[in-house]
Amino acid sequence: MSRKELVTTFAALHHHPLPVAEALRRAEITDIAGTATTKLSGGQSQRVRYALALVPDPDLLVLDEPTVAMDVEVRRAFWASMREFTESGRTVLFATHYLEEADDFADRVVVLADGQVVADGTGAQIKATVTGRTISTVVDASVSELAALPGVRNVEQQGPRSMLRCNDSDAALRELLHRFSDARDIEVRTGNLEDAFLALTGAAVTGPTDPSAPRVGRQFRRSTKQMEHQS
Repeated sequence: MSRKELVTTFAALHHHPLPVAEALRRAEITDIAGTATTKLSGGQSQRVRYALALVPDPDLLVLDEPTVAMDVEVRRAFWASMREFTESGRTVLFATHYLEEADDFADRVVVLADGQVVADGTGAQIKATVTGRTISTVVDASVSELAALPGVRNVEQQGPRSMLRCNDSDAALRELLHRFSDARDIEVRTGNLEDAFLALTGAAVTGPTDPSAPRVGRQFRRSTKQMEHQS
């Protein structure tokens, strides 16, 4: 059976399916639709599954690790297709190990632990659980010298770079440049979703004193209405 035949057969099971050609186009498998399903790479298999999910023309699309085995170019095209799908008034619920994807594309992030919701909000709200910023720089200074700077919580050495975790990055940066004029390649960044996830995971391992405190888990939902409101 070819990929097109498989999608066509699946479409026949539904009362109001999406046109097969449209499902193939959105999944970007039109050019390989005639190839046998027994000759699929991992990424191609994911794209065929995506076409099968689209062809019923659902209002809610549930995807588990949808971009596994996809290369960068195909993954980018996949998310462009997701935007097209949600712009038609639909909702996508997806789980992913790629936290950057959740941060970039999910309007709402729900964290589960032990079968219960322990955090629920936007990516920005989840990232807010990680306080402070990180200053990354190459500088001729010891860890103890950098740790003594005002506003610095702790310092980690990563090869030639020093990572200064800060409660007050402005104060730390001013003093860094004042004391160490040779500081170079300076970057200041806020915590990302991965940092927040690791922080929540750490809280789960150590056991938070507040039973309502976020712990660990992953479930991500894209809300069409929220996305349209933001845009």
